[in-house]
Amino acid sequence: MTATHRTSTDRTDTDRGGTDRGDTGRTSTDRGDTDRGGAVATDTEPDLRHHGDAEVRAEGSGLVDLAVNVRTGTPPAWLREHLAATLGTLAAYPDQSAARAAVAARHGRPVEEVLLTSGAAEAFVLLARVLTARHIVVVHPQFTEPEAALRDAGHRVHRVLLSPEDGFRLGAVPEQADLVVLGNPTNPTSVLHPAEAVAALARPGRTLVVDEAFMDTVPGERESLAAARDLPGRVVVLRSLTKTWGLAGLRIGYALGPAPLIAALGAAQPLWPVSTPALAAAEACSGPAALAEADRAAAELALWRDYLVKGLAAFPAVRLHGEPAASFVLVRLPGAAAVRARLRELGFAVRRGDTFPGLGEDWLRIAVRDEETTDRFLNALEAALRPA
Repeated sequence: MTATHRTSTDRTDTDRGGTDRGDTGRTSTDRGDTDRGGAVATDTEPDLRHHGDAEVRAEGSGLVDLAVNVRTGTPPAWLREHLAATLGTLAAYPDQSAARAAVAARHGRPVEEVLLTSGAAEAFVLLARVLTARHIVVVHPQFTEPEAALRDAGHRVHRVLLSPEDGFRLGAVPEQADLVVLGNPTNPTSVLHPAEAVAALARPGRTLVVDEAFMDTVPGERESLAAARDLPGRVVVLRSLTKTWGLAGLRIGYALGPAPLIAALGAAQPLWPVSTPALAAAEACSGPAALAEADRAAAELALWRDYLVKGLAAFPAVRLHGEPAASFVLVRLPGAAAVRARLRELGFAVRRGDTFPGLGEDWLRIAVRDEETTDRFLNALEAALRPA
C-alpha cells in the first residue's frame, strides 16, 4: 500500500499552486499553513544547520550525551593504535589506492565506483555542485545537510514529508523528480525502509541518492543498496564511518555509484581530500574482522534499543511513530522543549526535533545507550515530566 505523505516546496518555488503536481499525496507549501507531519504550523523555516553536537558543546560538555548518535567507547583500542601508527608517514601525500580497493571489495564493486570523501557530508556538497537537476526532491524528516548543501549551491528543493501517523513509511515521490534524496535508516525517525521500496524510486533519467550513514547500526545491514548496480537511472549510496567507529573528528566516508558519476564527483574534489589516517581507517574498517565487530555491536545495540523503547512505553505522554531500527529513537510528547530543558538540568542532553522539516517542537531524538545509562535517563525523564 502506498504511504500517505505530504509534499511541500521551497519558498522560492513558482510552480502553480506551490505543489508537486506529480505527487499522489497531500501537498502543502513551506509557509506553515498546514500541519505537516505533526509539526506546529509556523512561518519559521527549520534551522537546517543545527546538529546534535550543539547540544553538548560549551556548558553542555558535562552532560550525558544522548544527542549525538556516535557509539560510546569508540574508537576501539585497536583502531586508535592503527591510526596512531600512521603518524610516522604524514610527511608523504595520501595515497587512496589501498583504502579504495578495500571499500570496493567490502561492497563487491569495482574501484571505479567508489569515491572516498571527507565524511559523508562532503559527498552531499559534491553532489549539489556537480549534478544538474530540474526537479529536486528531498524526503523528510531526514538529515538536513543534503537540503542545506543543495540550497547553498543554488538549487530549488521540493520536500516530500512522510507522515508520523503512517509510521514514516516511504511512499511515492513526484514522477517528474530527476534527483531524489532520502536516508535509510532515516535520521531522525530511525525507520528502516525496505530495500525494495527504496529501489522502486529508481528511474531512467533520475539520480537516486540514498544516505546509508546508519546502515551499519542494523544487524546484517539488511535493506542496504550498497551492492546494487543494476537499478535504472543513477543510484548513489553514501556511507560514513562516524557512527559505529567513533570517527566524527577524523572525517571519513564514501560514495558508491556509477563510475562516470563517481569520476565527475572526484573531479570536483580538491587534491588529497582525505588524510592518511582517515584512509587507514577506511581500509581497516572494511576488513572482515572489523565488519564482524560492527555486526556484533549492531546486535547489542538492538537489545539496548528494545530496552529503551520498553522503558519509554511506561510514559503515557511519550509516543513513538514507526519501528526504530537505528542507534536512536524519535519520540513525540507535549511540551518537549520544556522537557528537554529540564533534562539538561538533570544532566542529560537529547536532540531537539524542531530543526527537522516535517517535525516540530513536540519531538525529541534520543540516542541508544547501555541499559545502565538508559535506566538513569528514564529516571531523569520521569522527574522531568513530573508536574512542577
